[in-house]
Order: sequence, then C-alpha cells, then structure tokens
Amino acid sequence: MTEIDFYDIFQGQIAAFLLVLARTSGIFLIAPFFGSMNIPVQIRAAVAIIMAWVTFPVIVEKTAVTAPESILMFGGTVVQEIFIGWLIGFIAFVAFAAINMAGKIMDMQVGFSVAQVMDPTSGQQSPLIGSFLYNLAIIYFLVVNGHHILISALFESFNRIPLDGMVWNAALADFIGDITAGVFLVGMKIAMPVTFSILLVNVGMGILARTMPQMNIFVIGIPLHLTIGSFMLMMLLPFFILFLDSMFESMYSNIINALKLISSGVVL
Repeated sequence: MTEIDFYDIFQGQIAAFLLVLARTSGIFLIAPFFGSMNIPVQIRAAVAIIMAWVTFPVIVEKTAVTAPESILMFGGTVVQEIFIGWLIGFIAFVAFAAINMAGKIMDMQVGFSVAQVMDPTSGQQSPLIGSFLYNLAIIYFLVVNGHHILISALFESFNRIPLDGMVWNAALADFIGDITAGVFLVGMKIAMPVTFSILLVNVGMGILARTMPQMNIFVIGIPLHLTIGSFMLMMLLPFFILFLDSMFESMYSNIINALKLISSGVVL
C-alpha cells in the first residue's frame, strides 16, 4: 500500500513538471531571441528544461497539482500550457513584426526592395532596412534586458494562471486580432518620416518633369531617393530608440492583459 501511495505522489510530480515544461517551452516557439532560428533546437530545449526545473519547486509549493484522469485529458492540458507560453511569445513577436514591416515600407519607398539579405533569426529573405531595424531592435532588446521581461512575464503567468487553470475566453480572439491589426498602424507610423520625404521628392520631380521635359527624371530619381531616404533614416534612429522603450512597455502591458483574459475570463 505504501508503494502505491509513493507511486501516486511520484506520478503527480512528473505530471506537474511536464506541465511547467510545456508552458516554459511555449515562448521558445515564436518569441524574439528565444525562438530565433539561428539558435540550435537542442540549446533552446536545454534552456527550457533548466527554466522549468528552477521554476518547478516554487510552483508545486504554492499549488498542489494532480495528473488528469486520462492520457487524453492530460494531452489537452499540455496543449493549453503550451498555448499560454506561445501567447506570451506571440505578443512579443507582433511588436517586432511591426518593426520589420516598417523596414519593408521604407525599402519599397527608397528603392532597396530589390536587394534582399538572409535574416538568420527567421531563416528568410529580408529587405535591407527591415533587417537593419529588426536587428537593431533585437540588440537594444537585449541591452535593456527585455528578455528578462519575457521571463518575468512567464513566471507571472504561473501566479495568475495555475497549472491546468486556464479559462478560455472569447474576448481573447478579439484581443489577438487587435494587436495583430496594430502591426500595420505601428509600421506605418515608424515609416512615415521616410515615406513622407520620398513623397515630397516625387512631387518635386513631377514638377521638374513638367517644367523641364528634356531632363531624365528616372536617372536623377533613383540616387535622389537613396540619398534622401538614407538621410531621413539617420535622422530617425534616435527617435526609433525612444520608440523601442515605449514599445517594450506596451508589450509587457499587453502580455499582462492577455493573461488576465485567460485567468479570470473578464473582458478588458
């Protein structure tokens, strides 16, 4: 009888650890830096296991976790825990996706869209300005310990949402849709100075084309776009760093709001 009780306790501990590991590994699927393609899968898996191993004793001490009655129910719980970690990483990913989109808009306006570089973080082709702004944001993200924000948000999720305690809320779909739609708005705001300057250049060249038909506007326009676009990008960089500070604060706020939705079911 004693052996059976010991086995039941042992089984409960294993189940709790696997659930903690599932939630922890969720941020390594898509979160900036943590989910980077140039970090080997083995390293990401090892870091996820270490984080789960460190977090596990504290979580089990606060709440008692028992394994679901069946393997099917346990599998569903694992999916929920992975979704919580994925949601934290996804909100951070959306913020950086806005930066990448702003870079693509700038590249299209300046004329760099024909040149593509390999982005090692995603394994895909990326435009020049978009890759530059994205990598600059990642570096600043690490410098200001933004990765600690994601880790703290992950640990905060265990305080707000106990293991196997997620509440599905229909408002979560609207919340995800809103922050995803915000990618386009934020991207346009970042790219607006460069886009507006190129618009003024195009208007000026249009006037020259009407007043001086013998001038080859296309020959002048390409280097002029590159010069004006590069100059405006240099002018934009100090303000871009200030924008990143605001973006990281908003990112953490969105993560907390998302955790509130799936912990209490209360519509924000």
